[in-house]
Amino acid sequence: MKLQFPAEAEAVRAEFSAWLDANTPSVAEATVRPRSTADSPPWARRFQCAMFDAGWLLPGQPPEFGGRNASLLEQFVIEEELMRRRVYHSFNPQGLSIIAPSILMFGTPQQKATWAVPVLRGEKTAALGMSEPGAGSDLAGLRTRAVADGEGYVVNGQKVWTSGAHDSDFILAFVRTDPDVPKHKGISALIIPTATPGVTCRPFGSICSKDDHDFNEVFFDDAFVPAENLVGNLNNGWHVATGTLGEERAMLWLSNYERLDDVINNFGARVRGTELADDPLTQDWYGRLLVDAMALRLLGYQSVAKTASGHDPAEQSILKLFGSEAAHEATNRALETLGPLALDHTIDSAPYNHMNLDQFSASWFDRYCRSFAVTIAGGTSEIQRNIIAERILGLPR
Repeated sequence: MKLQFPAEAEAVRAEFSAWLDANTPSVAEATVRPRSTADSPPWARRFQCAMFDAGWLLPGQPPEFGGRNASLLEQFVIEEELMRRRVYHSFNPQGLSIIAPSILMFGTPQQKATWAVPVLRGEKTAALGMSEPGAGSDLAGLRTRAVADGEGYVVNGQKVWTSGAHDSDFILAFVRTDPDVPKHKGISALIIPTATPGVTCRPFGSICSKDDHDFNEVFFDDAFVPAENLVGNLNNGWHVATGTLGEERAMLWLSNYERLDDVINNFGARVRGTELADDPLTQDWYGRLLVDAMALRLLGYQSVAKTASGHDPAEQSILKLFGSEAAHEATNRALETLGPLALDHTIDSAPYNHMNLDQFSASWFDRYCRSFAVTIAGGTSEIQRNIIAERILGLPR
């Protein structure tokens, strides 16, 4: 059986590929690297704006929001081409893939014009305020409060793991607006500019590098937010959040496939010509890695085909769980196999380039540390197992 896309989708792929050939910034242009996932250098902003104007940024959206009303399969081949080239269309990924689409989905016309479109055009960057010290994966357990006060809300509380908050123009924050109802029903979503008095963003380092300051603690101390910044209906933030995560998960399996493909290319290049290449244990797990990558790709294609034909596939959680766990296990096994070589910060012969958000000089140890994040982002593996058990296998809660 030969896997292929309709001629219309392949025509879009060819058009987009030609556009990338003509418009992707050169290495000479990309002299400044981003400091965080909400820091977009001028050259990256120009590229993102060009994608917006050409209708490639969010291709499923109408032209006024950076798209071309593309079909699902057309959107998929565009994402696949970006993955193949290791090109990011935005250096503010949470702003592009979660926050702006959420405002487009639930926001008012004014909010779309004031907040969503500038993020899409690369004129503003945004951070996502969900996790808290006592409410990581359990969004419904959040405690940050927003109390109605005149023409707005006074916000008090703390967020944590807020990627890029110190470099962002605003935070889409989920806050508790009614403490007297079931916890899922008393949450609202607010757009909170980071320049608001009472908002403090405190970046902190990660295990990967002392210079990696993407994560933030964010403190709200009597921060006043205008009522016009409420996204969606009051106390309906859970609906906004699930829509937000739905945007994030839609093609999450493709990014995990990219990670597996990255390990395949990098590890193969690193051990080629060494005694490790002939080790039976190396060959065994490397062979299983190839099978995992192909299985994820085929399951992903099946899910996309079902969605395109009008069905709502139940495999999204299976794809998320399998893909993220496989990516984590792959870096773990590579780390164990390479031993001391895994600490070497050198550029492998991988298809990384200046348009990739990841660091060029990431060692295998760095990759391993970062691989834990993929089992958390977009819904933890534990949550995915619960969803699979309840919604797919029909097991009792």
